Amino acid sequence: MMRDAVDLITAHWTAERPDVDVTPMAVVGRITRLSRLLEQDLKRFFAGHGLEFWEFDVLATLRRSGGDKGLTAGALNRAAMVTSGAITNRIDRLAAKNLVRRAPCAEDRRSVYVQLTDEGRALVDHLLPLHMDNEQRLLSTLTTDDRDQLATLLRTLSIGLNDTSLD
Repeated sequence: MMRDAVDLITAHWTAERPDVDVTPMAVVGRITRLSRLLEQDLKRFFAGHGLEFWEFDVLATLRRSGGDKGLTAGALNRAAMVTSGAITNRIDRLAAKNLVRRAPCAEDRRSVYVQLTDEGRALVDHLLPLHMDNEQRLLSTLTTDDRDQLATLLRTLSIGLNDTSLD
């Protein structure tokens, strides 16, 4: 069996502190390390298409859940899990690229909807299949059954940590 960096780290801890059960590190350490590796690869992928990863995330969120009406900045903020100042900055930057626009909310003058422009929608629609191909590549060492099992286990952990809603 091949060993990874987490195997080495847990072996060192077991040797140094045999009184401490470090087995949780085998899961948490791998999730943490894999998160960083995946994020680095996704950043490279989107940079190759002239975007930041977060830009695609905002555009994709609008595409999958905003419809023609769009999403309020608050709803977009909750979906992106960033501060309100950060989402305002992100919307400004995407608007400057003509990928999103702000539209007033008829029901509440204090609110605005963030909508994809035609250019923003076309970009998401173009990149989504390429992005999925890239994610397929990232997971290519796993069989379909492995992926299904991993997705089930990660969902169980996610629910156990109360990550059950985008709101």
